[in-house]
Amino acid sequence: MFNETQLNNFHNTTDCFAYEFFGCHKVSESEYIFRVWAPHAKSVSLIGSFNDWNEYEMKRLSDNESFEISVKAKVGDTYKFCIITKDGRKLYKADPFAFSSNLPNSVASKITELPLTEHYKRETAADQPINIYEVNLLSWRREKDNSYYTYEKLKKALVPYVKRMGYTHVELMPITEFPFDGSWGYQVTGYFSVTSRLGTPKQFKELIDAFHDNGIKVILDWVPAHFPKDDWGLYEFDGQPLYESPLYDRMELPIWGTRRFDFGRREVDNFLLSSAAFFLNTFNIDGLRVDAVASMIYLDYNKCGNFTPNKFGDNRNLEAINFLQTLNIEIKKHFPNVLMIAEESTVFPVTKSVSDGGLGFDYKWNMGWMNDTLFYCRQDPYFRNYHHDKITFSLMYAFSERFILPLSHDEVVHVKGSIVNKMPGEYSDKFAGERALLGYMYAHPGKKLNFMGYEVAQFKEWDYKSAIEFDLQKFEKHRKMRTFVKALNMFYKANKPLYEIEDSWDGFEWLVVDDKVNNLLAFTRYSKSGKSITAVINFSGIDLLKYSIGISEGRYRVVFNTDSKPFGGEGRINRRIYKTVKKSSHSKENSIIIDIPKLTCIYLEKEN
Repeated sequence: MFNETQLNNFHNTTDCFAYEFFGCHKVSESEYIFRVWAPHAKSVSLIGSFNDWNEYEMKRLSDNESFEISVKAKVGDTYKFCIITKDGRKLYKADPFAFSSNLPNSVASKITELPLTEHYKRETAADQPINIYEVNLLSWRREKDNSYYTYEKLKKALVPYVKRMGYTHVELMPITEFPFDGSWGYQVTGYFSVTSRLGTPKQFKELIDAFHDNGIKVILDWVPAHFPKDDWGLYEFDGQPLYESPLYDRMELPIWGTRRFDFGRREVDNFLLSSAAFFLNTFNIDGLRVDAVASMIYLDYNKCGNFTPNKFGDNRNLEAINFLQTLNIEIKKHFPNVLMIAEESTVFPVTKSVSDGGLGFDYKWNMGWMNDTLFYCRQDPYFRNYHHDKITFSLMYAFSERFILPLSHDEVVHVKGSIVNKMPGEYSDKFAGERALLGYMYAHPGKKLNFMGYEVAQFKEWDYKSAIEFDLQKFEKHRKMRTFVKALNMFYKANKPLYEIEDSWDGFEWLVVDDKVNNLLAFTRYSKSGKSITAVINFSGIDLLKYSIGISEGRYRVVFNTDSKPFGGEGRINRRIYKTVKKSSHSKENSIIIDIPKLTCIYLEKEN
């Protein structure tokens, strides 16, 4: 039962499968073996519902740091480790490698059955469409009594909804077990447990399988940056810092009141690598979105200068950088074509290869685009001319990394306002403003991510305690917004110019970039075959009549129009074909003369 090689790997090599050794594992029909790493402990005992919570002392293994015991137990039994510290304190701890927890009934770990692991071939490519629907499973829908939808119910409701709306991917906010709903899952206590609030690991796997059966890929939000200070969790696990750094200036993340992992400690790195591998291997997850990368790679993150520089005298956390590079190398080695995505807000080369000094991620959230775009959209159109650079600046760096454009959960909380409610103006202007924003977003280089609720133009900010207000669809404007979002999703997937070339100027051409007086943008996106879609966006508060746009000679057909009546618009664009005239404009010999209503985006396709 004891495997010396697995134990040595945990301490001495890069190990993505430590969960196969530590934690609770079935030995026979009625026998389970438990193992835990607690190097500073004087002794460790196992307590649980199978022994009336009496202490069964565990045997110290050959590394002198880990403990194990085999006992009679069954699925559904709960347990903890009782750790006697060197100074005589008695700590009751949940299993760091537990596959299930007893939350919210108790903080104990729970013996569970995992789904069978089967071969799963992932397919992904940079020239494919990626349009992500970000979801908080605990608050997408709620029962009438405000209780959670289970994994089983989400399989029946969420999966067909995502497919019907035309998304390619769904991104689940953290489902790794967490004690406090108000953390939205970002303060994790169970790095190998899906939250038991919604069901069992097997039921979660069935949800993932249902997404796959409907052609939808699943990304998990994963949190290796920090963990909470619950006394039964990883916090000072064996009586002193173990999973967290022991150094005073690296131990805490003050902004969240949490502990930082001790990156560079082999066992801690392997714990996190194994957590990532566990979800990819057990549930066939298609990608991981790594949260708060900036807080990992900078020693002075949120510290106001109170930090000790690294050996080179700067603020980089070399150990965390090495961990992230190792993470991407190892995950790609064991699970080819997994999407690795970083939420990172600085200029660090996130998507560059490890060999070139980058972190090796596939994509980086474009936080600069998000901040600038939403700042611009919040301005009254009368004043947007003073902030025109906010809506154009992203093209200065759009091809420096591989980006995802995120309008995420963080942008619709804490008095920031919902997407539609960020828009200034009268009631109908708000809806028009959201449609124009999304038209601009879908034409802009970069993959797409939107957080649930925007598609029904929910005015209320996201509240983790309640469901999205889908009942708003009984009102015309809200119902038509969902019709618009669905049509835009479908159009995006069907048109290669909008997604095929995302990493160079070969796929993008500015037509109108500097008309800040009229708040108008125009640019063309190209596919590899040369097919084009031209986007024209009027962000002003007035209709623009007989506007000249310099463009290559030809005939252009309106293929998408955010002002269409089925989308909730006024239907003011009746013309379907525009033919160029010999008029010099914007450095082009030919132009199209166009009328475009206020707060409207149109897409034009050049006819062959």
